[in-house]
Amino acid sequence: MSPEIEIVDGDITEVTADAIVNAANTDLLLGSGVAGAIQRKGGPSIQAECYQLAPIPLGAAVVTGAGTLPHTRFVIHAAAMHLGGFATIESVENATRNALNKAESVGAASVAIPALGTGVGGLHVEAGARAVIGAIRSHVSRSVGKVLIVLRPDAVDAFRRALGEASAGRRPVT
Repeated sequence: MSPEIEIVDGDITEVTADAIVNAANTDLLLGSGVAGAIQRKGGPSIQAECYQLAPIPLGAAVVTGAGTLPHTRFVIHAAAMHLGGFATIESVENATRNALNKAESVGAASVAIPALGTGVGGLHVEAGARAVIGAIRSHVSRSVGKVLIVLRPDAVDAFRRALGEASAGRRPVT
């Protein structure tokens, strides 16, 4: 059974979930956007763990502790792009799938995911929404019962449309 999906307008570092997903690059350098917020609020231990795990392949995911983030136990770093590069639909789908697999491996029941690849990754938000939603909907879960897609305000409508299309069984227009 695929996990329940909830779309949330908010700050991923403030949601309560067993794991949160970082929109990572393959070098696991936490700089701007979601990664920067995680580093600022979670402290230096998260980047220190990333240094030990990097680099990772495009589309792959790895898990670190959550540092001082108060409402989560794990950060799953999902690499939807190379450092300085751009995300693709395929890299976002793979990063989302692999993030969910890592969540399963640590026994997470709830996971918060951002709009992977749509910020500095350059992927159009509509395409990113379909890629993330599609990957979540196709995931057969053993432990993850709920996925919160945590977004900035300008991405919420695109993700709601993509979720509606997926729920209705419609093939999205590309």
